[in-house]
Amino acid sequence: MAIQVSTEILEGSVLALLTKEDYYGYAITREVKKVFPISESTMYPILRRLKKEDWLSTYDEAYEGRNRRYYKITDQGLERLGQIRNNWQDLKAATDAILEGNNEE
Repeated sequence: MAIQVSTEILEGSVLALLTKEDYYGYAITREVKKVFPISESTMYPILRRLKKEDWLSTYDEAYEGRNRRYYKITDQGLERLGQIRNNWQDLKAATDAILEGNNEE
């Protein structure tokens, strides 16, 4: 994909992914990479920001002798995801109107 993905879309993608189950950081990156060309160095600052805003919580679980940090969406994160989805629908409709030539007033 040659179009740059906005931070809000990446945040929404992470939040949406976490509505299905909790994931550890590398697994989140791997799942998002299936759709968007991102790196771990892009994803971890997003995860930290989402946690700082209380849209995610974390917990650690032992795995093969070390801890994995898992991310879980919070109630505030679900609210934020709803806002992002609404913003996306508005942006998508406006972009479709322009790109498809239906923006006449």
